[in-house]
Amino acid sequence: MTTSDPRRWWALIAMVPAVLVVGIDSTVLGLALPTLSTSLHASTSELQWFVAAYMLVFAAAMVPAGMLGDRYGRKKLLLIALVILGFGSLACAYATSSSTFLAARVVLGLGAAIVLPTAIAAITVLFSDEERPKAVATIMAAMMIGQPIGPLLGGWLLSTFWWGSVFLINVPVVVIALVAVATLVPESRGRRDTRLDPLGIVTSSAGLAALTYGVIKAGETTWGDTTALTAMGAGAAILTAFVLWERRVRDPLIDLRLFREPGFTWGTALATLVSFAMTGVMFAMPLYFQEVLGMSAFANGVRQLPMIAGLLVGTVLITKLAARVGDKLALALGTGILACGLIVGGTTGMTSGGGFAMAWLAVCGLGLGFALPTAMNAALGALSAEHSGVGSGLITALRMVGGAFGAAILGSVLNAAYRSRLDVSALPTQVGAAVSDSVAAGVAVAYKLGSAALLSSVRTAFVHGLDVALLVCGGVAVVGVVLALAFMPRRAQAADAAALPLAELPPSEAEGVESGHGVVIAK
Repeated sequence: MTTSDPRRWWALIAMVPAVLVVGIDSTVLGLALPTLSTSLHASTSELQWFVAAYMLVFAAAMVPAGMLGDRYGRKKLLLIALVILGFGSLACAYATSSSTFLAARVVLGLGAAIVLPTAIAAITVLFSDEERPKAVATIMAAMMIGQPIGPLLGGWLLSTFWWGSVFLINVPVVVIALVAVATLVPESRGRRDTRLDPLGIVTSSAGLAALTYGVIKAGETTWGDTTALTAMGAGAAILTAFVLWERRVRDPLIDLRLFREPGFTWGTALATLVSFAMTGVMFAMPLYFQEVLGMSAFANGVRQLPMIAGLLVGTVLITKLAARVGDKLALALGTGILACGLIVGGTTGMTSGGGFAMAWLAVCGLGLGFALPTAMNAALGALSAEHSGVGSGLITALRMVGGAFGAAILGSVLNAAYRSRLDVSALPTQVGAAVSDSVAAGVAVAYKLGSAALLSSVRTAFVHGLDVALLVCGGVAVVGVVLALAFMPRRAQAADAAALPLAELPPSEAEGVESGHGVVIAK
């Protein structure tokens, strides 16, 4: 299959359900946590680890996963990842203890970490520079669409069946993806004659995992927490050692010369920044819909559909727009629209209601649909297809770390603003502490006490916190506009193709393959 073969579009469609599963997994767990606490007798610490374990494995495994795809075959690895996701989903659904459920979440995180960089790397191989933006937009849209599907289907399943059913959502999607990938996606890989970089693999994984854990811990406690600071410091030190090692090793895991390319550097940076800004929306809005407006998890998912509609419109329009005005202006426009949506959201009041939220969420979705595919495409354009797996793993890992920082920082901002407006002076110390802990706890206490005044105070304080957090997100997006205009090249420069003639390939690789984009692609 070549970049002119029409079957490449069927291959792209085949990868959509694989990425969709990852999007679903990122939101569906939150619905089941209260039930898991009772059914599995899970402590608060164990509930936190259910969330953290997935993210830690996700962060640690993406770069090595990309390397394995480059070396041994991206289709092969994608199929293995889908099997892992299916097995992990079944294990989650039928777990009988906290320990077995935690192990299943680790398995899910590993599968998700393999799927994303492998699918994105395959896009780099299958599509030309002109068509890649549309393909990237499709994959990004599939990832984002999966996030509201989790609350929508999960909320209905949780209220209709037992808690394990919310994790079975993945299974039919995985089966469809397995069949589609097996029949429609061609095999592709880089050259096998390069040396492995074991120390690079270990240090990159350990550094990303430690940094992510520290950020998650800081979000759960405070930024002065000793464990959080130690983990973040260790992660930063290990990643520094990784960079120093990569500069001297003969065959590095990551070619640091990539960062000399403005398209890669600023595309990755702005994709990470957009992920940071959108975390405020993904983190705070479900709480707003459920705790302030009193909606169910299912209704919460429905209210987020306008954002997905805006995203889909943006991903359809951005390809032609970027071709006309260039990556710089398209990315600046997308981040600007996103900033406008977030700033308008930051004016939410107690009487604003769901319709107002849906309107500005649609604007945010449109901006996201413009900005994220453009930034990702600019970064991917600097990758040689031979090493696209490692490169896409790095881009995705940095985006995930940016999202983790966003959740922790914005969570701290929201909580501080929430507590600053909360009136618990008339409550006993222990009850006041519980109300100050979170809006969910505050609403629960208010209902238990039958206090309309406390309920009003809790909801008003949370809306204030929401506004502050969204305004911070809007400010971050404004910074993104400035950075895009100042540093992004007008058009990302494509990587040099290092294609080898068939005659120069090893005999085992020259049979039944074509050489294109510097990568071996099976017919």
